[in-house]
Amino acid sequence: QVQLVESGGGLVQPGGSLRLSCGASGIMYQINDMAWYRQAPGKERELVAVITDGGSTHYADSVKGRFTISRDNAKNTVYLQMNSLTYDDTAVYYCYAKVWSGVLIAYWGQGTQVTVSS
Repeated sequence: QVQLVESGGGLVQPGGSLRLSCGASGIMYQINDMAWYRQAPGKERELVAVITDGGSTHYADSVKGRFTISRDNAKNTVYLQMNSLTYDDTAVYYCYAKVWSGVLIAYWGQGTQVTVSS
């Protein structure tokens, strides 16, 4: 089994910054894509950013230029640097990883709350 554990969420004022981290542990041969999703109250879960094992990235239009996804393959960890946060960024942020352990399986973290409020 693979576990994803997020950290770094919290309360921040508009215009502020936060950095989320997500570490993967368990039996893994290779982690392919890693990503961050978010779900705001009353809304569907949406993709925020994804990074491949080769380092290619893709961002939702709403966060381009403000958020940066990165990963440390040696630590099996993905990060999300969030700058210039707005009220619309308030959501539960979920880590996602596609892991090859003989079969390709997608895993989710438990989520971390990000609240942007003055």
